Amino acid sequence: MNVNQMNIKKDMKIIDIIEEFSSSGVLGAGKVGRSCELLADMISKDDMKVFMSVAGPLVPGGLRNIIANMIKNKEIDLLITSGANITHDLLESFGGSHYREYGFDDEQLNEAGMGRIGDIYTKSEDFEVFEKEIIHIFDKISKSLSQNSNKNPNIASNNSSNVISIKDLLYEIGLLIDDDDSILKLAAENNIPIFAPGIIDSMFGLQLWMFTQENNLILDAIADMHDLSDIVFESEAVGAILLGGGLPKHYTLASNLLKGGVDAAIQITMDRSETGSLSGTPLEEAKSWSKAKCGSNLVSVVGDVTVIFPLIYAGVLDKINND
Repeated sequence: MNVNQMNIKKDMKIIDIIEEFSSSGVLGAGKVGRSCELLADMISKDDMKVFMSVAGPLVPGGLRNIIANMIKNKEIDLLITSGANITHDLLESFGGSHYREYGFDDEQLNEAGMGRIGDIYTKSEDFEVFEKEIIHIFDKISKSLSQNSNKNPNIASNNSSNVISIKDLLYEIGLLIDDDDSILKLAAENNIPIFAPGIIDSMFGLQLWMFTQENNLILDAIADMHDLSDIVFESEAVGAILLGGGLPKHYTLASNLLKGGVDAAIQITMDRSETGSLSGTPLEEAKSWSKAKCGSNLVSVVGDVTVIFPLIYAGVLDKINND
């Protein structure tokens, strides 16, 4: 099969460009094209559960609305993410923002009360509002657990302690958020569970720890594995969208080891494979661990998630609407 040289013309749709990518070979463009085709296939299959893994600063990096819309459209069945992305979703829900084009060096930023994430900036005053609001929400949930009147029947409570899983805590927070663009709120409204196994390693986790010093609220991290394993075992097939690597990627793949691995997956990362770290590992390696099934359809794309995934997703929407 010959490589087709790409043609770009006026009035082309995104899917037209993606199709040019698909026929161009197996370098970056070809992998982007294959990822678009595979993602469209995963979303369209009624018998496939779609797990979405989100690592890195993708909410402050501009993907918040895309993730939220995929939840609202029920194009994914669950989300696995970092505590940082949870924190930044809530920061915007509480009226904060993420900023760009501040030309200070880092010591000047520190003096100005600003933090830097690459070329994205945050203000300490927004985090002050976040801290106040999240403590208020923790207090509401803790009191609700004490009264044993929580809306979520999966929450465990007893007379001596208020115990809640990470997934259920995020669900309860989502119910209390007044922001129609919030990932947490939309997930709660659409019964899309959010798992965040590393949530303590974040500003959210720091505030939760501080709250528990004077309040009776216990986070049960193990409880999430009961719910996640049930989803895996009840799924006829699983497809995974892995944006970045780290703990969310491994939690997604490792949970599917229970049933022989995922059936399909796309991965977008800028990490390298030479170090042996999971973040840069090609998806094919997951087959050796039974985290991806032998014969599974896997595509790894090396590149910036904030550039590549919106392009792939726009192509998927074009493709689905055209079909």
